[in-house]
Amino acid sequence: MEEQYQDKAPEFQSRLDMKDLRNNLERVKAEIGKVIIGQENMIEHLLVALLSNGHVLIEGVPGVAKTITAKLLAKTISVDFSRIQFTPDLMPSDILGTSVFNVKEADFKFKKGPIFSNFILIDEINRSPAKTQSALFEVMEEQQITMDGVKYQMEEPFLVVATQNPIEHEGTYRLPEAQLDRFLFKIEVGYPNLEQEIEIIKNQHNNRLEDKTDVVQTVISGQQLKQYQQLVKEIVVEQNLLEYIAKIIVNTRENQFLYLGASPRASLALLTASKAFAAIRGRDFVTPEDIKEASFAVLRHRIIVSPEREMEGLTADEIIRQILESIEVPR
Repeated sequence: MEEQYQDKAPEFQSRLDMKDLRNNLERVKAEIGKVIIGQENMIEHLLVALLSNGHVLIEGVPGVAKTITAKLLAKTISVDFSRIQFTPDLMPSDILGTSVFNVKEADFKFKKGPIFSNFILIDEINRSPAKTQSALFEVMEEQQITMDGVKYQMEEPFLVVATQNPIEHEGTYRLPEAQLDRFLFKIEVGYPNLEQEIEIIKNQHNNRLEDKTDVVQTVISGQQLKQYQQLVKEIVVEQNLLEYIAKIIVNTRENQFLYLGASPRASLALLTASKAFAAIRGRDFVTPEDIKEASFAVLRHRIIVSPEREMEGLTADEIIRQILESIEVPR
């Protein structure tokens, strides 16, 4: 189906010029590929999130390159980068900033925290308690913080990439549903296969650099990224595909296997992500395959499997797959 649409792509080339966007994103992939072996799914979804101006939660066991991939991606873009290591004793003021008394001026002055950046990497986000988690609610949704009655606006582009470990529970705190809903994607990262594992070992053996990020070059500017994000918004989505998205979301709310369905924010996230998937494939229109591909990362953290089905081993991804198979695909 996707190939059939791609064959028609030349007819639409005069409407939106996607060449520069696609070429630069391929260059970004190549730069990251100098260090990271495999993990194509994670890298592609991170690029889609960039184009969508959406936040990402990366979940995976230790050592599968979650943090280093985010750092490398940040280096390929000429924007401010900030890393916050979440710990149990971290306070909201450690993230947002705090008012400090200025002796010379005899007044309080707001000192900005590390959240005031363009690309923020939050490592081990589930290490901090609910009080600290809630400090991110406003800034992730509205790209601003309110401190002492004063609003401080974040500079665009603004992207939060958070990592968490799914198997370690001691000293961790479950993310609130309200915060999970603010992430565009939840990317699940698995182990590399045998061939990739061999390449990783060879790459480490041959690479004498202490800092792996030294080999990665900047590819695009912050202004270019904002232009690409604007270009993605102009991608065409037919009426029947808008209805297709709505049917998928409504099905999660009516599904007997789910305790909690997806919110309207999920509909908007699925629409935006589908446009970005089309863009990185060089198309200026969305296909049903774009929507299907985006559905798993958009929905898996927004739905809750009913306790009975969870005990049977049924996962969120399996239910999403069943939902996609049960809904007629627009043609």
